[in-house]
Amino acid sequence: MKLMNNIISNNSKCAVIGYGSWGTAIAKILLEKGSEIGWWIGNDAVRDGIKNNNVNPKYLSEVHFPTDKKINLYSDINEVVADYDILIFAIPSAFLLKTLDKLTVSLDNKMVISAIKGIVRNEKGDYITITEFFNQVKGVKYDNLGIVTGPCHAEEVALQRLTYINVICKDIDVAKMISKHFECDYMRPNALTDIYGAEYSAVLKNIYALAVGICKGLGYGDNFIAVLITNASGEIKNFLDRTYNFDRDLNTSAYFGDLLVTSYSQFSRNRTFGMMIGQGYSISAARIELNDMIAEGYYAALCIHNISMLKKIDLPIAEAVYDILYMKKSAATVINLLTNKLR
Repeated sequence: MKLMNNIISNNSKCAVIGYGSWGTAIAKILLEKGSEIGWWIGNDAVRDGIKNNNVNPKYLSEVHFPTDKKINLYSDINEVVADYDILIFAIPSAFLLKTLDKLTVSLDNKMVISAIKGIVRNEKGDYITITEFFNQVKGVKYDNLGIVTGPCHAEEVALQRLTYINVICKDIDVAKMISKHFECDYMRPNALTDIYGAEYSAVLKNIYALAVGICKGLGYGDNFIAVLITNASGEIKNFLDRTYNFDRDLNTSAYFGDLLVTSYSQFSRNRTFGMMIGQGYSISAARIELNDMIAEGYYAALCIHNISMLKKIDLPIAEAVYDILYMKKSAATVINLLTNKLR
């Protein structure tokens, strides 16, 4: 097997960057397959909790890490980057730049995997995805970039419920090799190559899950929600077709499956955030109620609005969410007007 990437091998070592719910779930998955991981944790209490009690006291505290596995804990991001080959970033997009400000070690000869379904801004103020950021700002070649995505809530991983995820890299053989690190009794990884499409689909589905939550908060029923999600899937296709044409099947788990679980699941932060907005909460109050959890759809709504305006892409649902969150328009009025645009 000839790989485009000379970093990945059967002996490549994985590290997790981030200690939230998803970072904790990924650490659990990797330990199921291997006997050692690195883990950067920028919180003293969390680091001490894992070191002394084998649990993350802040997120997914029901997960008990096995004592027969080796977890190398790091407080310095430069040390973990220097020591490991595959770096899996699981930091909410709102905090990524601040974390990487401390990074002085080169990412050359590292495989950078994003488990972040969000958006950041570059120095020019442009909104870009996480892999675009690592490529444009940090100089990581696309051969050495990838994402982990799909319908996978951290809470269900913690409960060891069967989950299908997607490992996506430019080279399908690289994706397959990285997938092996995620494979265990309750994890079924699938290798793909559509980095752009899957990453932007993951950004968009957060907006649409937020829209579903707003509508549920306003009292709309399942009949309408089904129509809303169907139209949301069409908007994702419209956006991807207009921005980066690729031979992709949007009815698969990396795209439609991710949209469904984020829209319907009780664990969806975006749906929960949207429900509170629909019920009349202010944005600041809804954020407080989420208790330090991040609803990526809030930030994504502004990003996608700017891109769709620039490229003249018609996204009525995404625009409705933008109007509610950023233009402070009445949720009831905006959604009522939206109902006349759906089919």
